[in-house]
Order: sequence, then C-alpha cells, then structure tokens
Amino acid sequence: MAYLYTFLLLFGFWLVLSGKFDLFHIALGVISSLLVSLMSADLLFERRRKDGRIGEAWRFLLYVPWIIKEIFLSSLHVAFLALRPGMKNRLKPGVIIFETRLEKSISKAVLANSITLTPGTITIRVVDNVFYVHALTSMFAAGLPGEMEERIAGIFGEEL
Repeated sequence: MAYLYTFLLLFGFWLVLSGKFDLFHIALGVISSLLVSLMSADLLFERRRKDGRIGEAWRFLLYVPWIIKEIFLSSLHVAFLALRPGMKNRLKPGVIIFETRLEKSISKAVLANSITLTPGTITIRVVDNVFYVHALTSMFAAGLPGEMEERIAGIFGEEL
C-alpha cells in the first residue's frame, strides 16, 4: 500500500506541476512516479506512532515557527558579525562533528536541513549517525545538536 500511496502522491504532484495532459507527458509522469515510489516509499510511509501522519504533520507545523525564529536570530547574528568593524577578525570557523541519537532517516534529513537553513551553519556530510557541520563561530556550534535534535525527535516519535 505504501508504494501505491507514494505513486499517487507523486503522480498527482507531477500533473499539477506539469500542466500538460497529453499522452507523452502523462506517460513520463507515470514512469517517473513509479520509479521514485519504488525507491522511496519506505521513507514516506514507515511505521508511525498511534496518532499517525496527522500527528506528525501537526507536530511539524508546530516546529516551523520555532525554526523560523532560530533562522531569524541567526541571521541577525551573522549580519552583526559581517557589518560591525573588527568582528570579522574574531571569526573562528570550524567543522563540528557530533553523533545524533536520531534513528529514522526522515528525522536525520530534517535535522540536516534545519542545520543548513540556519545561517552560520551548514551540514557538510552525514554518515550513518555522524554529522559533519561547518560553523562560522563557536557560538553557532555550541547549540549542536541540542534542542533542535530534541524537537525533531518529538515530531517523529523517537525517544532520545
């Protein structure tokens, strides 16, 4: 069933975005959606908590304002570092390596993307549970993985 749901979701998205309903484009959409659903159905529809996907979606929507706030605060800090005279000399960029306690692939993907969306940090690489993150200053590195990891674990029902 997960393959069928993934296929229908992707094919519907294809139809909306392509806007072309001739045989050629529909056939391309079917083939593409079929191939991608065979490769990724387990990522979209794995076993969930009792409240299911609706609960995850709700918890993710509650996460969005928090990450927007973090992005805004980090943006202000990066702007302060860039615009204040003499602050550029105090930058100490480096790579931070940490191991996450998250287990699900989707949780790790959300964590990596959340880190990258936050100015001053970028996820360079993820190998199994080990994250390599470039941080502009030690202040940006201090919070990793921290609260972000805990919030993401809560979204997807993982216990840390």
